[in-house]
Amino acid sequence: MTGILVGYARCSTDKQDLEANRQILLNLGVSAGQLFLDRAYSGTNRARPGLDQALAAVRPGDTLVVPKLDRLARSVPDARQIGDSLAARRIRLQLGTMIYDPTDSMGKVFFNILATFAEFEIDLLRLRTREGMAIAKAKGKLKGRAPKLSPTQQAHLVKLHAADEHTIVELAELFGVSRPTVYRVLERAAATRSSTAT
Repeated sequence: MTGILVGYARCSTDKQDLEANRQILLNLGVSAGQLFLDRAYSGTNRARPGLDQALAAVRPGDTLVVPKLDRLARSVPDARQIGDSLAARRIRLQLGTMIYDPTDSMGKVFFNILATFAEFEIDLLRLRTREGMAIAKAKGKLKGRAPKLSPTQQAHLVKLHAADEHTIVELAELFGVSRPTVYRVLERAAATRSSTAT
């Protein structure tokens, strides 16, 4: 009896990326009910619920289908661990249209080469991001995150809190921010008052 195809892909937050990976898996013969996707999870993060569900869904004789190896793992050790685990359970791994055969020595070599390139690619991306941030910082364009509340909103929040008519939770809901943000605004206002008083 031929096993089933179980599809998995890690996608970004972009809806187009999510749909593109879903369509690739469907085109490779995976049924809609056997698709598992992780949205907005880093490839370096092994704790991915969609991947865990896909690995739990495959049985001996089944095939785990991924569009590309970098959708499954972004480090050589992680790729090897997943590949070896699937092989031990007699589950095939299909990368795009190519089926990885762990019993074939050339298949093993090719799999390791793909994993190495996937890891190298993310290292390059990290390096480019760090370089870009360093250049932006040197040019004065990287100033950190913008405050969640404008100075006017912060002043209004402080006034409402001083009037003692709203709790911290109510202020957070009113201004659409978290409670820690409310506390930070109040702490900054208190610090400003004490420095001007001295």
